[in-house]
Amino acid sequence: MALLVIGERIENAEIEQERRTILRLLIEQMPGETPAAIDQRAKEWARENLIERVLLRQAALRDPEPLLTGAIDQAMGAADNPESRAEIEMRLRIERLLARLTAHASKPRRKDIVEYYRKNGANYQAEETVHAAHIVRNVDEQNSEESARAAIEQARVALQAGRPFEEVADQLSHCPGRGGDLGVFSRGQMVVEFDTVAFSLKPGEISDIFRTEFGFHIVKLYSRRAAGPRPLEEVSSEIEDLLFAQKKQKIVEQYLDSLLAKADVQEVS
Repeated sequence: MALLVIGERIENAEIEQERRTILRLLIEQMPGETPAAIDQRAKEWARENLIERVLLRQAALRDPEPLLTGAIDQAMGAADNPESRAEIEMRLRIERLLARLTAHASKPRRKDIVEYYRKNGANYQAEETVHAAHIVRNVDEQNSEESARAAIEQARVALQAGRPFEEVADQLSHCPGRGGDLGVFSRGQMVVEFDTVAFSLKPGEISDIFRTEFGFHIVKLYSRRAAGPRPLEEVSSEIEDLLFAQKKQKIVEQYLDSLLAKADVQEVS
């Protein structure tokens, strides 16, 4: 059955396509539910989603104010934009409507952020990380195993003579610049051999020469952070953005509910 929403027809094929899209998501999100229950939920949400889109589109079209001069042309000029001019205009009108609806939404209070963190802190866990730098001599078509080994040995001799690691890295590494600094990384971001060495060092310690698929390395560890909860101050802005987005989403949902309450929605053949 198709739907007729204030005179605008939604074909059954469109409803079915939306149902299949939602179904794929719900199968992952509802692992304990029966296939029949998941499918029923997907059907309900598909209808609701499409009805709300029609209502939102019609509400945006009722606004007689034209879009800003050049807004459509600017959006059409974006790289790889597959939308037609009419689709872009409709999208921009809807975005304007949503922006106006949520313009007066207030930012979350500090105590709301703290309370959310208290209840959901388990969702803000940090992996073990290290901050390290390295000296590398590549083994590839341009650099033989022997020449790379000789060069990394030269770097080790320089370090043993007391030259600063960063200075040696910039002068003798195949990755010069920034003193060989790799920044902060967690396990799995580097190849296994590199992880094994880097995560075994103590802060300030310099490794011996070791081999990876890329060549020969020497690593210096600056610092490490153990796995565990991320502090509130580190995630505060993330939580603020999340709560603010939820607040605006609630405003939009309430607006759509008010439109739906007055809408003429019929099932038609």
